[in-house]
Amino acid sequence: MKTISAMSAHIYKKIEIVGSSQNSIEDAVNNAVAKASESVRNIRWVEIVETRCHVENQKIAYWQVTVNIGFKLDEN
Repeated sequence: MKTISAMSAHIYKKIEIVGSSQNSIEDAVNNAVAKASESVRNIRWVEIVETRCHVENQKIAYWQVTVNIGFKLDEN
């Protein structure tokens, strides 16, 4: 049986959040990551799950992007 050293066996967790922006999808993702980074350490990746936009007066008012943010759990 092969053993894995503690240094190479990273454990990750994902959270799902929704970012928004009046400007673009990219800004919505960046806003989501920026907000998550206020309370989550070791962010390693972002998966875009869903994109949508809110429409007002027949125009896009803002973009909403649902993302999964993956981060590495602290090693003890």
